[in-house]
Amino acid sequence: MNKKFKKLLSLGIVLASLGLILTACSGKKEGNAGSKNSKHDIALITDSNGVDDHSFNQAAWEGFKSYGQEHDLKKGKDYQYFQSSSAADYTPNFDQAAKAGYQTIFGVGYMLTDSVKAAAKKNPKKNFVIVDDVIKGQKNVASATFMSNQASYLAGLAAAYTTKTNKVGFVGGAKSSIINLFEAGFKQGVRDGAKALHKKVSVSTQYIGNFTSTDKAKSIAQSMYADKADIIYQAAGNAGNGIFQEAKDYNQTRLANKKVWVIGVDVDQQNLGNYKAKNGKKSNFTLTSVLKGLNVATKSISDKAYDNKFPGGKHIVYTLKGNGVSVTKGNLDSKTWSAIQKARKQIIAGKIKVATTPSK
Repeated sequence: MNKKFKKLLSLGIVLASLGLILTACSGKKEGNAGSKNSKHDIALITDSNGVDDHSFNQAAWEGFKSYGQEHDLKKGKDYQYFQSSSAADYTPNFDQAAKAGYQTIFGVGYMLTDSVKAAAKKNPKKNFVIVDDVIKGQKNVASATFMSNQASYLAGLAAAYTTKTNKVGFVGGAKSSIINLFEAGFKQGVRDGAKALHKKVSVSTQYIGNFTSTDKAKSIAQSMYADKADIIYQAAGNAGNGIFQEAKDYNQTRLANKKVWVIGVDVDQQNLGNYKAKNGKKSNFTLTSVLKGLNVATKSISDKAYDNKFPGGKHIVYTLKGNGVSVTKGNLDSKTWSAIQKARKQIIAGKIKVATTPSK
């Protein structure tokens, strides 16, 4: 082997190694680049919680998987997610997705709004979607929001009908107009449910300050349960896992009929409520889950893009009608579930108007 060939071989190894390092450092979680210039390719840019958050991002990714399965597309090639570790990753991830050839790119959460605006301006021939916020004046951007207050109202009814202590709690992530919807609907549902049952139920409200601090969420839940609240509704993203952990720790020291409850959010969080009671009996403490149809939104908008009907410049609002938001039956008894179904129909019919800002 001559010296010149050895030098070329060594250079090739170095470049290959560098390429692997750069790939490993990229925002993409897994898979290869999108198929170049394919109008059907879609990409998801997560917030800092990632697709395994048992909440917001996971729900959006579920819609992607359904889209891929229906259209016989390959994960990692035709549809992919780019995971953000922090806000500093948002813009680079949008740039990477666009350069990789993805045609329709979703930003999950209002914290990505500025990055979506910038990416859409930079790539006018691509489609962009902002989830949980509204961007006006950009024809290649679709906006998707949810009337989460409607489903939260039903969760409030569930809490009012189920509580034994007549004390319940609401724990939010970071204060925003989005989380206001959850708090407002829940409080109104508790109030109306208590009135129907001729009793008084108090709601304790606290905010974590972000969507990532599971330890702080756990501490808040510990305080609420100690203060005799027996149900907590959490709208806190990944931080909400801390509330589930506290409920599990608390319930494992008690008999199953003395349990406290958690109301899940965004996706069906029934599995997070599995535990063993003091006597070793298997049980579950997820009362119900408020589903925010991110899977419905990401799939339906992707389907429209697939059919060359991308709703650019439009604001799409998802409600109880069509299950854009909903609640699960979970561990609700028949009386409570019946009341919820009745209220759902009344909300859809416009007979019950659900508040969008919390009562004092």
